[in-house]
Parts: sequence; structure tokens; C-alpha cells
Amino acid sequence: MKKNVLEYFEDTLLQYRYKTAIKDEDRELTFGDWEQCAKRLSLSIRRRSDDMKMPIAVFLPKSADSLVAFMGILYSGNIYAPLDVHSPGARITNILDHLEDPLVVTSQAYAESLLAMGVAAEKLIGIEEAYDASVFFDNEEVLGRLDGLIDTDPIYIIHTSGSTGTPKGVVISHKGVINYIDWAVACFDISSKEIIGSQSPFYFDNSTLDIYLCLATAATLVIIPEHHFAFPVKLMEYVASKDINFVFWVPSVLINVANTKALDHTEVSGLDKVLFAGEAMPNKHLNYWRSKLPGSLFANLYGPTEITVDCTYYKVERDFEDSERLPIGFPCRNADVLILNEENQEVTGSEMGELCVRGSSIALGYWNDAAKSDQVFTQNPLNNHYFDRIYRTGDLVYINEFNEIIYVGRKDTQIKYMGYRIELGEIETALLSLSGIHNSCVIYNSDRKEITMFYEGAADLGKATIRKELTPLLPKYMIPTKIIMLDQLPLNKNGKIDRKTLAAEWLHSQ
Repeated sequence: MKKNVLEYFEDTLLQYRYKTAIKDEDRELTFGDWEQCAKRLSLSIRRRSDDMKMPIAVFLPKSADSLVAFMGILYSGNIYAPLDVHSPGARITNILDHLEDPLVVTSQAYAESLLAMGVAAEKLIGIEEAYDASVFFDNEEVLGRLDGLIDTDPIYIIHTSGSTGTPKGVVISHKGVINYIDWAVACFDISSKEIIGSQSPFYFDNSTLDIYLCLATAATLVIIPEHHFAFPVKLMEYVASKDINFVFWVPSVLINVANTKALDHTEVSGLDKVLFAGEAMPNKHLNYWRSKLPGSLFANLYGPTEITVDCTYYKVERDFEDSERLPIGFPCRNADVLILNEENQEVTGSEMGELCVRGSSIALGYWNDAAKSDQVFTQNPLNNHYFDRIYRTGDLVYINEFNEIIYVGRKDTQIKYMGYRIELGEIETALLSLSGIHNSCVIYNSDRKEITMFYEGAADLGKATIRKELTPLLPKYMIPTKIIMLDQLPLNKNGKIDRKTLAAEWLHSQ
């Protein structure tokens, strides 16, 4: 068992020092290059502060530079906290205040923006220092600093939206990442032959799989330029041109590829592992992918940020109708899933309940927010004999006849309408099975007591046609009251449908 993730790096260097590790638009680094840059940066960090196990922010666009920054921070014995360079200044300032005025690794190109936000110049560390080959470091000294770093220490802080307006900083441990990566390597048979096509922003926890599979197996990580994701055919051409054979993408990207029939125009037969997570994957779109890549592995992963990316998985091996829900499957190794009802008792049969998780990958809590941590990281109500911590996801699930876990939706998207308890996710599943619907989202307008459907699709589909096609799939009371067609559903920065923007612009403004 490894003490920290840097042991992956050091082991990989023994055999693969000269193998290409990272490719982005501007730079290509071998594992040896990456190591040298990271260890130089660790010296720069230590010159500014000799602290250990404290957060250091990274304000850089997604690039090889970001990965150098992450490893440099870890080699200094600290915790990295990725920031989104496109976020409003007020949000960045809010996060930095919450992290208690940390050092920030950035570049000359972004330093001016940070100074304008009020960050002190002495807090900034230029990533350019990592590439100064004239800087000497003592390798034994760098590694010796890590002697006190153990697997339960924090590795990174990912910030998610907070209900109070202050983003929540989810603190993940080395142990959580090691447990997750060891499982993924074994489950999906990952080796140095993998060429990973990275989609997720580095401030989104899905990127953890890409980064640490690369470190653990000497796979090559190709950072796909963000602009390619707006053009599915170009995206798949890029995948083919870089010989990418492994992707872990959000479903919205896969949906766009299916809607544009991009795989009809580009040969990507080498893409033999397609994993996805972050939101529900409609079987209609997945069936298109499976028809074009019949020999490839497809896997649906599920998990909140607080459980170190994923806690369940499902390898898609049987056939599904377009209108069926895709299972989220079974617990990952070393994760135990509890499904609890409102009385905190385990559900029976196919009864629906809240998915709760226990295991090695549970987050350490929220940075500087013990009260919020205590609300969702709680004692297992099924065990009163010793401290047994669980994470309450807020997601509703049930077990089907195949003993597979089926995701239904969020507790906060379960509504009471006309006396019926309705899961909005069930309506979305039915909508996405219709031939003319490319993508869809359903929101409840509680003020007007209306179920509102937003969709991308054929312009001539028509509201009457949609309602008619839904009639065999849903009871009358679940058919949307209001139907709104959009050229494109808004996506948030993680690539998921932005439900908050839809609600604000279309429901609460009317």
C-alpha cells in the first residue's frame, strides 16, 4: 500500500523516465521532464513558505503547466487547490479568502488578473520557475521532506457550489486517490499502452482518473484543446489523429457526438475504452456509440466529489432499449453502498432510498467548514458499536431485478405534483428516448405548479407530437405542462446541463 501518490510517480520514473507523459497544444513532457520541473517548483514553494499540508492554489488554464504545478505542490508536502481562470474575480477572491490567503502558482499571463483581485505580489509563484534548468535540487532532500506524509493526509481541495454563496472546498486524501486508482487499474486493465484523451477541467474531480492513471501506469495523457468539444466531428478527428484509445468524458460530450453522427464521418476504431460519469447517460445516445464501436468497453461510473470521484460502476454488456435507464451498477472495490429510507433504515426489495457510502475514499470533509461537514459526513445509523462514517449523497436510487443500482435523481428534484410524488429524472429518461429529442432537461416551477421541459431537437417536432409520444411512456400527470425548445441547452464549466441558469432565466424571470 502506498503512503502517498508521489510513490506512483517515483515508481514510474524507474522504468519510463523518457516516455512521453503529457501532451498539450504547446508542450510535450516526458515523465523525467515532469519530475524535474515539479521538483524545481517545490523548491520555489519552500522558499516562500516552509509550511506542510497547507493549501496552495493553482491559477492556470488546463495545460501541462497545471500538472507540473500539482506535482510541485505535492513534492513540497502541501495540498493543491485548482481554480478556474474563467471564474468571476469575486468567486476567486471568495475561494482564496476561504483558503486563508494561500500562495498561488500562476503564470506571467495571469499574474495581473490576480493582482487586480487584491492578491499580494509576494503570494504569487510563477510556473516559469519550474522550467529554469539552471536550478539545482537535491533529490534526496526533496524526497526526505515527504517522510511525514501519510495516506490520510490531504492531496487536493476541489471547490463545488455552496448554498450560502461560498464554494465548498472538498478535501480529498492521498488514501482516497490511491484506493480509487488501484481499483480502476485492475477493473479496466490499464497499462502503459493507454493514450488518455483528457476532457474534464482540472478543477473538476473527474480529471483525477486521467491524471493518476497516467502517473500509476505510465500511460500518456493528451490534453484535448477545449475548443474541439464544440465541434464533435473535429473532436473525433483529433481523437483519431492522436491515437487516443481511452476516454473518461461527461455524457454531454458523448451525447453531442451521437446527435451529430460524428462517428459516421471519422474512423476511431482504436478507441477501445469509453468511460463516462457526471450525469445520466441516455441509452439512445449510448446505443449509437455501441453500434459504431461494437468491440469497445463502455462503462458508466457514478459518484460525488465527496467520495473521490466514483463509488459505483457499470460495464455495459447487455442490450438496452432507448427508453430504459442505464444502471450505475455495483460498488467499486473498498466502497460499501447503503440505501436508506427516510427512517434511516435499509430499504428492502426495489424500494427507493437515499444512496449513502462508506469506505476508504470518503473525503476528509469540507475545508474550514466543520458544521457543513457534520451534516453530510455522519455516523452510520445501522451501526452504533463504533465510529463508522458515511457520506449522504442526496441521490435517490433503487435495486433492479438484476441486483444493479439504478439512479433516479436528486432528493431535491423529487417533487409533489397533483398529489403524486414524481422524480424529474424519470421524465427526462422518457424524453431522451424520443427520436426527435437530442438533449433535454426538466425543471419544476413551484410558483406556477408547472413541470417545464427544455430540449434541443428537430424544429418540426412540435409540442403536440412530444406529448403524444410521451403518452405510452408516462402517466398523464408526469407529462410536462410547458415545453420550451432551445438552440442549445446551457452547460456549466464541467460540461453538465446548467439547471440553475435555466431556472433563473426561464422560470424565475417570467
